[in-house]
Amino acid sequence: MGIPSTPLGAVLRDLYAEEFAQIEREFRATPNGRMATEGRASLLDRIILDLSRELLEAEPHGLGKLSLVALGGYGRKELFPHSDIDLMFLWEDRSAESHYREGIQAISRTLWDLRLRVSPTDRLLSECEKFQRDNPEFNISVLDSRYIGGDRELFERLRHKAIPHMIDAAWSDLLRDLSELTEQRHKREGDTIFHLEPNLKNSPGGLRDYHVAWWVELISRMERTGRWATREDAWPSNAHKDMEAAFDFLAAARCFLHFRQGRDDNALSYELQAAAAARGIGVENGRAIEPADWMRTYFRHARAVYALCTQVLDETLPAPASLRGRLEGWKSRRSHPGFSVSGARLSVLDPATLREPQRLLDVFVYVANHGVKLSREAEDQIRETLPGIFDAGWNFPALWSNFREILLAPRAAEALRAMHSAGLLVRLFPEFGAIDSLVMRDYYHHYTVDAHSFMAIENIHRLRAPEKNWERPFANLFSELEEPELLFLSLLFHDVGKGMACEDHVAGSLEAIEKVFAHLHLNPEQADTVRFLIREHLAMSASLLRRDIFDLGTIRAFAEQVGAPERLKLLCLFTYADIRAVNPEALTSWKAESLWQLYVLTANYLSRSLDEERFRAEPADLQFVDRILPLIPMAASREELASFLDGLPRRYLFAHSAEEIAAHFQMALRLKEKDVQLRLENRGPIHALTLLATDRPFLFAGVSGTLASWGMDIWKAEAFANAARVVVDTFHFTDPHKTLELNPSELARLENNIADVLSGAIPRETLMRGRTSAHLNSQPKVSVATQIRFDDASSPHSTLMEIVTQDRAGLLFRLSSTLANFGCNIEVALIDTEGQRALDTFYLTFGGAKLSADTQERLRVRLLAEG
Repeated sequence: MGIPSTPLGAVLRDLYAEEFAQIEREFRATPNGRMATEGRASLLDRIILDLSRELLEAEPHGLGKLSLVALGGYGRKELFPHSDIDLMFLWEDRSAESHYREGIQAISRTLWDLRLRVSPTDRLLSECEKFQRDNPEFNISVLDSRYIGGDRELFERLRHKAIPHMIDAAWSDLLRDLSELTEQRHKREGDTIFHLEPNLKNSPGGLRDYHVAWWVELISRMERTGRWATREDAWPSNAHKDMEAAFDFLAAARCFLHFRQGRDDNALSYELQAAAAARGIGVENGRAIEPADWMRTYFRHARAVYALCTQVLDETLPAPASLRGRLEGWKSRRSHPGFSVSGARLSVLDPATLREPQRLLDVFVYVANHGVKLSREAEDQIRETLPGIFDAGWNFPALWSNFREILLAPRAAEALRAMHSAGLLVRLFPEFGAIDSLVMRDYYHHYTVDAHSFMAIENIHRLRAPEKNWERPFANLFSELEEPELLFLSLLFHDVGKGMACEDHVAGSLEAIEKVFAHLHLNPEQADTVRFLIREHLAMSASLLRRDIFDLGTIRAFAEQVGAPERLKLLCLFTYADIRAVNPEALTSWKAESLWQLYVLTANYLSRSLDEERFRAEPADLQFVDRILPLIPMAASREELASFLDGLPRRYLFAHSAEEIAAHFQMALRLKEKDVQLRLENRGPIHALTLLATDRPFLFAGVSGTLASWGMDIWKAEAFANAARVVVDTFHFTDPHKTLELNPSELARLENNIADVLSGAIPRETLMRGRTSAHLNSQPKVSVATQIRFDDASSPHSTLMEIVTQDRAGLLFRLSSTLANFGCNIEVALIDTEGQRALDTFYLTFGGAKLSADTQERLRVRLLAEG
């Protein structure tokens, strides 16, 4: 049976199309998500009632022993434009099931034929009294049951007897299921509210968390009182206001996505964020705002929803045995007369004591040391106390002593987040308010600026128990710091300038930190160290990513910038924490190792242990020969090895281990047999390609183009040449599509492909054709203007050319080809990307020397013309 053969089928089809279009028109005029979802729910009620009258056997007094019940979002009258329709047919007994079975099957088929996504279920009333251990989703969905039609008395028994009975018998199981489902969902979504493209329904802080917070309170109150609660009853007035504002925003945004996409698509993509901001979706008066400001509003709402959701779960569920043991351990080690800990949440025994500044700070010192979270009541009590302390002027005589204790404690980041959530952090330091939920829309920073700062502090504290081998050197460095609290203070405020009206965020942050000093009363030396770290916090990452760190000029300039070993330690750890807090993939193991190499080389320079620039086959240099020679399995003389090393930059000796240099030498010996020698190695996530050949035009472009044509992402490349013009090039690249991992036989084909390109058997021009055309069809999410800068001061032998431009397929190939055609020799190339922004640095020579000013300008024009 499909749509009824009577005119009703056509009528319902036309009715739904017309009414749905009207709901969409009204939403476009006034984007109110509540009205749109309630309107669609009411429309479905009418259609289902019309079908029940047509397809179910009419009774003299209406349907008996059968009730039509809306569940889930439909039951809440939150039926989004393309959401599923959860419909339950509730029987009183088996006779009713037998009587109505054929009719309700016809209703379901008809709704499907109307192209509605219906999820029908049928249950006996007695089944709804029982907790269904294997179907937690159903147990939760009936909490939002709503009467549509049929036997109302049967529905009232469901609502006031069966469901309360189920909750009374299994409330703890219900809460545990709800907690586990929420935990699983949060893990799938990265366990953070901070997503570049969040899912409005399922991401932490999304609509599902709003509902979880409601369900937990509903179950808890039903268990205690046996009565249904309203949201006004369940949530305190301030929480209720915040949650309803969040729901209004999220509902409007989700309706906007559904109408725009024409399907149940809840992913808030970059493009859709911009479109929603332009429409003023969820914004007062519907005015258009900037996408970054619109996302700032989203994150504030998501933060409020996530906080309440996790609070109610923590406070309602008993703490796991492991956590209970930890709490007991805390109590035995350090008790505090003003606090109590229940579950994993801290409560204040006497809220009146919070009016004393020291007592207020004691709360967060305790959180920082023990990692407990504030209960809802404690957070509300603190918020209510703050105006009385701050509005009439405030004085915290021991602020730096207490704040220092918080920063140094192992759970400092948790305490700072709690201070921020309760409003205390911005009250103490109004400058921090500039970055509250501030979004950087560059597709590289995954977190808001305030969250990034807390995460950077957390990254340092995690070094107390390093998990990876490459973390251990930084952990040792952390243990050597004389005043680590200055590092933490600098991390907290280093980016506040991003929320200020200034072009240079570093200058803004320096301006803000002076106001912070006025409250903390650091001594002059401490304040100077904090100023240094904020002023220079980008210096080490800039040298790391856009300078040849094995070049003596780079090390000399950076060492002079840092000045002192202790500041070098602080800046190294700052850079480690800052990069790692950008996004989960920002600090890879190889980038961390490069950062550590830069630290070691600079530390050596500060103690004056670096050598001269070039290797010369002289007695003083033969120590390198003697260290490498035993690693060469074939017979080779000291003179042959010294001849190979002669003329190579000293940075080559630092950039490669003795084992690698020995392998390069053996490859050089084989150049007599074959004029291009290749070696491809897998070093975890990074592949390393080493090439030895006599110098020739387009050598670098040929290799980079081949790698790019295979879909490889080149992150660093370097080129060295000895006195005999034997080139040693290395390319470090990742394989995002796992081509080489999944197809080991492709390694040999890649090597052959490179050799063919270098020999001319494969024209370079054909390399990027497919990838380039595919790239042209895709629009970048972020537009990046091209900038080209030349620097003659940073290297004694080369001109540095820095290019910032839109990242795209084959970019390095095109750049290196243009440089080769122009007549430039690439000494070193440092390749980096931040989101969709490419940041490439080339060490260039022209005719064996630096580029003249005229040559630089002509090259700039050529590069811009090539695009």
